[in-house]
Amino acid sequence: MLRTRLMVGTLLIAALVALCWLDHGAAVPGAWLLPVLVAFTILASQELLKLFAAKGLRPVAASVYAGNLLVVLSPWAGSAARGLESSAASAIGDSIAPGSAAEFVLAALAIAVALALLGEMARYGGPGRVAENLGASVFAVVYLGLLLSFAVRLRLEQGVAALASLLIVVKMGDTGAYFCGKVFGAHRMSPRLSPSKTVEGAIGAIVFSAAASWAVFQWLVPLASLPGRVAHGPGSSLAAIGFGVVLGVVGIVGDIAESLLKRDAACKDSSSWVPGLGGVLDMLDSILLAAPVAFACWRLGWIG
Repeated sequence: MLRTRLMVGTLLIAALVALCWLDHGAAVPGAWLLPVLVAFTILASQELLKLFAAKGLRPVAASVYAGNLLVVLSPWAGSAARGLESSAASAIGDSIAPGSAAEFVLAALAIAVALALLGEMARYGGPGRVAENLGASVFAVVYLGLLLSFAVRLRLEQGVAALASLLIVVKMGDTGAYFCGKVFGAHRMSPRLSPSKTVEGAIGAIVFSAAASWAVFQWLVPLASLPGRVAHGPGSSLAAIGFGVVLGVVGIVGDIAESLLKRDAACKDSSSWVPGLGGVLDMLDSILLAAPVAFACWRLGWIG
């Protein structure tokens, strides 16, 4: 199992790096990554619905799929609007601020909530678990769609190097957690939520994330930074290591957060799509909570 997981994890990281590199040279930002994002969003939504069903919750599936796709794709609407503004500002009214992607995301989130309400209205047959199903539907869109939208904004607003820094650092942390947990693990970190996770694994995740972050900012970021962006500077190595430590810790929290959902539904993995790793949601769990943190670090100029 250890060998399979490490092999699959290494292949996934290599595939992500290759896709990011292809996307870096694409005429349209996100052209290579968009199909992967759509597929992952649909599969992860399906897995969330499966976890809900295990607890007797049955939100309207169509509203969950549509809501998540709307939210994760909404930053592209903001990017397209900025392109239109530069060529035909008079056709779309006042100038659109650089941060308008957030407004598109919020609008998409509002539409997703409306879709959930409309779905429950359409199938209402009498008193039941409407409130619980609505809560599950909205949670699914916030947990998956909203958090994942920060990764999309990272790509569109900060460049492919920023997205690569998130993906590589977090997934290397996952690899470090599993490897160190298997080899050195002796003290359980969260016996009730995730019995297999150990303190030694958590330390390994942070160390691997910090090392990966240093390497990413030492070599990859300078090659793939947006024009005019400073990739190096005084203290940049320390900042890169700090970025890795922070994402390593947040990634652990994200992993345990998904374990909470799985334990509550009495499921070991969200599905069996990926050999040795479980489902798509199992692959995304640590990235979901880390995405807004990475976005804040890049957007505020703390890194990059």
